[in-house]
Amino acid sequence: MTILVTGATGFVGRHVVAQLAEAGERVRAMTRTPSTARFAAGVEVVAGDLDDPSSLVDAVRGVERMYLFPVARTAREVVELAVRAGVRRIVVLSSGAVEAGLDSDFHLPVERAAEDSGVEWTHVRPGEFCSNVLHLWGPSVRAERVVRYPHDEIPSVPVHEADVAAVAVAALLEDGHAGAAYSLTGPEVLTTADKVAAIGAALGEEVRHEEVTRERALELLKAQGGWAAANADFLLGFEPYSEAQEGFTEQELAEMFSSIAPVPGVQQVTGRPARTFAQWACDHVEDFR
Repeated sequence: MTILVTGATGFVGRHVVAQLAEAGERVRAMTRTPSTARFAAGVEVVAGDLDDPSSLVDAVRGVERMYLFPVARTAREVVELAVRAGVRRIVVLSSGAVEAGLDSDFHLPVERAAEDSGVEWTHVRPGEFCSNVLHLWGPSVRAERVVRYPHDEIPSVPVHEADVAAVAVAALLEDGHAGAAYSLTGPEVLTTADKVAAIGAALGEEVRHEEVTRERALELLKAQGGWAAANADFLLGFEPYSEAQEGFTEQELAEMFSSIAPVPGVQQVTGRPARTFAQWACDHVEDFR
């Protein structure tokens, strides 16, 4: 059995590839730049770009199961191509925002494409990724050992990307997950200060947290460029009482954030507790140096 992993060099995809390979599965890792991809021996690396479904013809040939990175614009065409090639099980990397009713354009169309395909499907819906803070805070932690971010009181339950991958791998390999949508979080509710402290503990150095306004944080993230700049408006839009929260009263926002709590999706599927943020920080300590 050959399993295709799209988005194979992404934060989750690389773990999916590694965990499948460790399980002894035949893995085909798809990336736009095979020459720069680094995977374990035995992993087949192929070229493909989800923005161009025609480039996947060779990648899907002979594949029975597929991990699908979300690209809404081409999802239906990609799924139809895969099914015609013989794929019979699709695991979609989706988002907890779908369940919360906050995502109708990016992940939901990919879920719908899989559901309409006529083959087995499973949706993996992580909430906030631990790895978000690497994009957001990595530059300032490396340069100054400081995090400048607003609203320390906002709780979150970030999930380790390796746990998201573990759930996806279980759905790819095991029966009994067809038609399921798994919401995934980490095991603990954390504030910004909690996360900053965990990064400092992993480094063995003090990392300061300077609380700034949303406007100042947006300015700093835009200046960083890359992922942080591209996603700054979306991420900071979830800060309470900001103008980006149109349609919600202050009371509704307060209730929204007070109800944040861990969900047992990772343990439900894998049989073990989700990894902590502290573990994630240790796993990525060199990225913050």
